[in-house]
Amino acid sequence: MNATSFSLDQLPFRTPAVVTAIDWPQLSGGDARRLRNLGFDEGVAIEALHAAPFGKDPLAVRIGRMTVAMRRAQARAVRVEVK
Repeated sequence: MNATSFSLDQLPFRTPAVVTAIDWPQLSGGDARRLRNLGFDEGVAIEALHAAPFGKDPLAVRIGRMTVAMRRAQARAVRVEVK
């Protein structure tokens, strides 16, 4: 079975995936530090849950057992593969 790769902002909601890469240089230093502190890293299970009703920003994302809000600009730096 071939895995399908997306940036996190394009991952369909409620679709389990795994982080395959993060473009750290694309993120500001503060954003990169925050994502690292929240556990974003290659191999971590992730799922986009839903977006804000107006403007579609931020996204609610489940990483491990935690739910976090992140901007689409940050989500574009995270590459994921559907499980």
